[in-house]
Amino acid sequence: MVSEEKKPRDRAPRQAGKTSGRVTLPMLALKDAVVFPRMVVPLFIGRERSLASVEVSLEENSPIFLVTQQNPDVEEPTLSDLYRVGTIAKIVNALRLPDGNMKIVVEGLGRGTLEDMRYRPELRGRITPVESFYPEDRELQGKMRAVLHQFEEYVRLTQRVAPEIFMSIQNMTDPDMFTDTVCAFLFVAVHERQALLEAIDVSRRLEQIALLLEREIELARIEQKVRSRVREQIERSQRMHYLQEQLKVIQQELGERDEEFGDVDDLKKKIERKKLPREVREKVEEELARLQRIPFMSPESSVVRGYIDWILDLPWRESTKEAIDLDRAKQILDEDHYGLKKVKERILEYLAVRKLSRGAKGPILCLVGPPGVGKTSLGQSIARAMGRKFVRVSLGGVRDEAEIRGHRRTYVGALPGRILQGMKQAKVVNPVFMLDEVDKMSMDFRGDPSSALLEVLDPAQNAHFSDHYLEVGYDLSQVFFITTANDEYAIPLPLHDRMEIVELPGYTLEEKLQIARGFLIPRQVRENGLQADQLILPEETLRHIIQRYTREAGVRELERSIAALCRKTARHIVEGNGATNPEISPALAEEWLGPPPYPSTSIEKESETGVALGMAWSASGGDLLRIETSLMKGKGTHLLTGRLGEVMKESAAAAFTWIRAHADEFPLPADFYKNYDIHVHVPEGATPKDGPSAGVAILISMLSALTGTPPVPALSMTGEITLRGRVLPVGGIKEKVLAARRSGITRVIMPRENQKDFPDLPEEVLREIQFDLVDTVDQVIDIALPGVRKPKKGGSKTKGAARKRKKAPRQEENRAD
Repeated sequence: MVSEEKKPRDRAPRQAGKTSGRVTLPMLALKDAVVFPRMVVPLFIGRERSLASVEVSLEENSPIFLVTQQNPDVEEPTLSDLYRVGTIAKIVNALRLPDGNMKIVVEGLGRGTLEDMRYRPELRGRITPVESFYPEDRELQGKMRAVLHQFEEYVRLTQRVAPEIFMSIQNMTDPDMFTDTVCAFLFVAVHERQALLEAIDVSRRLEQIALLLEREIELARIEQKVRSRVREQIERSQRMHYLQEQLKVIQQELGERDEEFGDVDDLKKKIERKKLPREVREKVEEELARLQRIPFMSPESSVVRGYIDWILDLPWRESTKEAIDLDRAKQILDEDHYGLKKVKERILEYLAVRKLSRGAKGPILCLVGPPGVGKTSLGQSIARAMGRKFVRVSLGGVRDEAEIRGHRRTYVGALPGRILQGMKQAKVVNPVFMLDEVDKMSMDFRGDPSSALLEVLDPAQNAHFSDHYLEVGYDLSQVFFITTANDEYAIPLPLHDRMEIVELPGYTLEEKLQIARGFLIPRQVRENGLQADQLILPEETLRHIIQRYTREAGVRELERSIAALCRKTARHIVEGNGATNPEISPALAEEWLGPPPYPSTSIEKESETGVALGMAWSASGGDLLRIETSLMKGKGTHLLTGRLGEVMKESAAAAFTWIRAHADEFPLPADFYKNYDIHVHVPEGATPKDGPSAGVAILISMLSALTGTPPVPALSMTGEITLRGRVLPVGGIKEKVLAARRSGITRVIMPRENQKDFPDLPEEVLREIQFDLVDTVDQVIDIALPGVRKPKKGGSKTKGAARKRKKAPRQEENRAD
């Protein structure tokens, strides 16, 4: 510790060798210690002469001279055993200890030279005080600054000196005080500290301090590196070794067997029993030999052991025996799912091929359809029909390639990918493997999982599937892969190319009735603890629920409504309300389920001016688009709202251009596009909408608003338009038509080229809906807005034909452009 000093005033340079008169003082011979002036340090006194010297100093209230022995082993030092330069100090505090020794605290006052000494009960010496000297120049200031920077680095590296000490030294301006204070906290050998004490020249003392600090800083850096390496080695090896030894002792005390050799023997037996391919057997035997060389409790041991366990847990030759019976398979598929003829036919075709050729490779089926149509449950039925085990892996939200291919064993906690994890769960090499939600994978900086699936789903490559963790090829050629997706267009093209797309469209009202009667109601009755005759649900009520409480392509919402009725019935039975169970009428269903969220039909009984009904396709099925157009006096601006995509905006622009080009055919003023602002809006603005199929509906909506003529009621339409007035075919016809039928539409306008989609439509839909097939926009207008055209006058036909002939070259020029 350092005594607190007031900041000294600037003084003139001290003269060299300036001394005071000789004095006789009691002495203390110190072992392995050097005390500097202005240094406060505790000392323990035990020798008799030293105790006597302290007692004399305290009695006489005089300073005491502290000098260091050259040989600390000498108990009775003589003059020749002592250094000649020491420190004159005063005793600040003294404490007698119970064992007779003393603890004193001394503070250095200044340097002194020992001239002679005498032996009494105490040691006394003739001392000549000596003052340090230094020149007051810039060189000295530079040396002080350099030593200060070195001392700061020394304090940081060694962490032996408190930061407060450095702060106090930093504020010192007296060179003598500065050097003595630095020396006091410099942990070097005794003879080096003595040399600093004997340096009367402060400039020379600074040079010696700089050399010592440079050496100590370099040693501290080396020590820090060594300490870091030693710490790591202790943590990794020595600490683990101690724990291993302790664990062995504990196991011996508990009487447990030697697990190391026992586990290795067990693994050898498993390897012998397991029918492994030659390459895999060589790899696992190599890892087993490596496991025997590694210490039992080493971290590497658990990694190798985990790898061997994975090899032995995976199926390599185990398979399920197939008993292919097409009649039984068809019966199982019909029991579990209603309809879905295309999918069932494809499965039966594959089974027939398997029965004729056992070496046929499994197909890669992709079931595409809206949510709730039974894609996932169909995979389970396929496995049951084929007599195979079923494994399902959900890929929704997967964005890391390692989820498919696994992590390399160099990573902590590495595991195989989901494909091999599913194979371990199946325990056979020929399961039905479902990859669910394959369209909802994404990618980031960790890789593209869809690219990793290319090898899995390619029959030409998956016989040697490479997993990063396994490091050996795995045969997936016998696996029957099935993928599911809601949006076919969200599947990456390379992956799409490797799969056979099987579409599962939405269900019609009649299909939902059959599914509810055959599957949903029995399942909910069973799950809610009811008997089959306790739920009385007439067909009228079931139709009411489908039409007023659901608006979906699948049957999940319908099943939730049926489950709610089952719970209400169960409560009615438990509470004992009535002797018999009530028949659930539509009115009672509304009382139990609450007000219907959907109206009886989603269209108005009477059409409105400027409102046309389009049809849209989405991943969740079809839906109707209500397209509204309003006119306002203005400067001819166009406004499109409803979160429309670029393609849909272009369709609106094409529709308006066509109307302007044919304005003379309708009761429109010649400059309507200059004096009116047109606003086209598609409700449900939070839902993004895009695509060209709403072109005819937008045109009818605009023309209806401009002419003030409402369209035909209960009419919806779809089709892409061109500037020449052609109506082009669109996709998703079945989903769109089913959505129109659910909403009460009785008449649909569609492109003539979409007549090829009629075989996919249910018969009842073809009976109930009138389809108008069109080729041009003129046909659409005549159907949707009958009588909107101007009446023809005499001679107008000839003039119109002439006008068309006159404009023909310009149209050809535009087409060429």
